[in-house]
Amino acid sequence: MTSSLFTPIKIRSVEFANRVWVSPMCQYSANDGVVSEWHRVHLGSFATGGVGLIMVEATGVEPEARISIGCTGMWNDKQAQAFKPIIDFVHSQGVKIGIQLAHAGRKGSTMVPWDDHEIASADEGGWETVSASPISFRDFPLPRELTIAEINELTTKFVEASLRSVEAGFDVIEIHAAHGYLFHQFMSPITNKRTDQYGGSFENRIRFLVDTAKAIREHIGNEMPLFTRISATDWVEGGWDVEESIALAKILKEVGVDLIDVSSGGLVHDAKITTGPGYQVPLAAQVKAGADILTSAVGIITEATQAEEIISSKSSDAVMIGRQMLRNPRWAISAAEELGEKIPWSLQLERSRRLGARKSPQ
Repeated sequence: MTSSLFTPIKIRSVEFANRVWVSPMCQYSANDGVVSEWHRVHLGSFATGGVGLIMVEATGVEPEARISIGCTGMWNDKQAQAFKPIIDFVHSQGVKIGIQLAHAGRKGSTMVPWDDHEIASADEGGWETVSASPISFRDFPLPRELTIAEINELTTKFVEASLRSVEAGFDVIEIHAAHGYLFHQFMSPITNKRTDQYGGSFENRIRFLVDTAKAIREHIGNEMPLFTRISATDWVEGGWDVEESIALAKILKEVGVDLIDVSSGGLVHDAKITTGPGYQVPLAAQVKAGADILTSAVGIITEATQAEEIISSKSSDAVMIGRQMLRNPRWAISAAEELGEKIPWSLQLERSRRLGARKSPQ
């Protein structure tokens, strides 16, 4: 058979070997924003697994942009340089690698998840959080409302982080505007109560994100793919919804975004979400059809036949796989065998092929 899942896709100047992509997943294992040996092994394991793209976790554009004190950063050259050996290894395996640039806003300044408490104090490396409006997430500390000057400064910091990422060798830049983080806090009327040019109307609420995407595209040039991850719905009445996501995607496409990485939720802690296998795929399909833009789908995608159907039905152009990749970093090569496809493997793994296995010394 010819698998849709394992057909290449070219976006601008970058060709991805297949549509199995690793979703960005926070590891909370950086030191002052610098990646660790854990990241080298974690990301390197995916590179030996036959995927088309590895997306690095949410990476802060300034110290206060991080989710936790253990999250990665791209606000200085030391952090960018630390990624280079990882990028070089991923490329040596014929795999592309992208970075998700982010600002956590009111959901930042946390300890790592396995600590005995959630919010980091100043002595532990914590900071004052910011947001579109002074509205807390759950029982987190009250964030400070960003000024217009600070919003413009943050756009500059996203551009600077993008340029460091390009210099480091990343193949893709992704803007994180989902899961209740800062851009999402501006987008949703639940968390944005501003009365200036960044609040109120749909056009005002998306202004920060659109201006930032436009500025990044202008500075990284026309060859590099630019993605944006969004939460297509807040799953709450009166919140951000799919219709707004489609309208946003159309505008982002105009300013140079190539693909919308479609997730959902994360803005409020008590949203009622019915989950299940592929539960967010219809959202990706709606954005793809409504905005005529490439999308990736994410959310409980665990089976080869399931992923194949998502791509072959044109519900999405790629699948972002997260927890299943943590369970099995070589999920893609297993999926290819199940679908009857022979894809390139790392040479050291060839002897374990089931399909057309080559002979090797015993």
